[in-house]
Amino acid sequence: MALWLWIVLGIIIIVILIFIFYYNRFVRLSNQIDNSLSQIDVQLKKRADLVPNLITTVKGYAKHEKEIMSDVTNARKSLLAAKNLPERAKAGAKLGHALGALFAIAENYPQLRANENFLHLQQELAAIEDKIAYARQFYNDSILTYNNMVETFPGTFFASLYKYKEKPFLEIPKEERAVPKVSF
Repeated sequence: MALWLWIVLGIIIIVILIFIFYYNRFVRLSNQIDNSLSQIDVQLKKRADLVPNLITTVKGYAKHEKEIMSDVTNARKSLLAAKNLPERAKAGAKLGHALGALFAIAENYPQLRANENFLHLQQELAAIEDKIAYARQFYNDSILTYNNMVETFPGTFFASLYKYKEKPFLEIPKEERAVPKVSF
């Protein structure tokens, strides 16, 4: 009888440990997703913080390009005001397009392109863009791991038990998916 009791107790302990393992796994994955999303926010904020310095540098050379300066400023404001992930993605794309236009006008000003401050800001912005791309990739990788856990057995059982649901991937806005037109 004592052996039977030990076997039942062992099975109960194993089942409890499995429940604890899956709960902790979902918590860790959710925290990883939250962390990766905050890393995207940090990089977007760094990019937005560079914009005023970039505009100030460009203004001295391209005084009559006020519309582009205004577009960049408004795009930055949109990014800083964005409340959720889709809004931040859309605002980030808008800022990226505006900055692209800003760099395009810089091509018309050789002194600006040679300006050390402008070059430094341009290099820093390029590095931040790389970090944003990496942070987005890490976020989507985290979502993939989490969603695989939610959708596969036995994770699906525990996900429904703990009320964890699939999470959406970070997608590129439709405006950014368009193939750029190149003409010669």
